[in-house]
Amino acid sequence: MSKLISANKTQHGFTLIELMIALAIFAVLSAMTYGGLRAVLNARNHSDQQAERLATLQTALMIMGRDIEQATPRSIRDVGSGGQPAMMGGGNNTASLTGAMLEFTRTGWRNPAGRARSNLQRVAYTVQNKQLLRMTWTALDQAPNQLPQTTVLLDKVNGLEIRFLDQQMRWQLLWPLATTATTAQVVLPRAVEVSIDVEGWGRIPRLFGVAGTGGKAG
Repeated sequence: MSKLISANKTQHGFTLIELMIALAIFAVLSAMTYGGLRAVLNARNHSDQQAERLATLQTALMIMGRDIEQATPRSIRDVGSGGQPAMMGGGNNTASLTGAMLEFTRTGWRNPAGRARSNLQRVAYTVQNKQLLRMTWTALDQAPNQLPQTTVLLDKVNGLEIRFLDQQMRWQLLWPLATTATTAQVVLPRAVEVSIDVEGWGRIPRLFGVAGTGGKAG
């Protein structure tokens, strides 16, 4: 009986100091765990955002490439200047009434609804407010005050540069060439190089061949 009483006297719980130390250790471990989890979540969120931006960039380049590769030598008539060549662009702006950096006529405009319209379409590209814009018109020969339909393809664009590969395999910064003014309405380059300066990624060049001129994409 005396041994049982002695054993009971030696048993005791945590002291206040021991409890405080245990809570401090638990707090430190919890903070470390939360910090690590937050870092993992932030990294995953950043990775998802970059993947989404990359997918948007690839889509924008795919659309541009599809348009350029289907360029066709069809000039247009408009009220402002009396006519525009089949393709025009380069420099900061062009003679285009819209101020587009690249404008041309393309074929292959899909018509799943079977509407009574041409398969040709006028397309233009430019950069405004750090956005890559694609503009299209419902009719080639434009009526007065006819506004294009504008689609934002890409954000955070610092610049857009265009070069043209002529039939003599020489690079040109402007199109059409001044030396081909008499045939500018129908002449197309062999290929078009598009360089997009995207924030965080820098300059991204792409080369697109023009169908029917012997050009090849690269």
